[in-house]
Amino acid sequence: MSNRKILWTGSSGEKYEYLIYEIDTSFKNKPSNYIFAKETSPKEWLPVYIGETDLLADRLSNHEKLPCVKRNGGTHIHVHISSSDEEIRRSEEVDLIEKWDPPCNKE
Repeated sequence: MSNRKILWTGSSGEKYEYLIYEIDTSFKNKPSNYIFAKETSPKEWLPVYIGETDLLADRLSNHEKLPCVKRNGGTHIHVHISSSDEEIRRSEEVDLIEKWDPPCNKE
């Protein structure tokens, strides 16, 4: 388990706590929000792709955005184990995308 944490702020001003992992980390199937990110300077991160899922391990095992993430410098995945309620996860995802406008969410 990671002990590195980050607070991501959404366009609403809501703050969400995520744990930081290497991009190739294996996960269990938990409902989650996740961010593929690159470290621009020590402890400074830029999101490359923001998503949500009900089954994290399955979703990440062959993610269709991984080529875009790598092209845009993504090296880590930030994970927030979340609610089993898709509406709650989607709300967080949209809030963060509206604030950060990640390049791989546009493709």
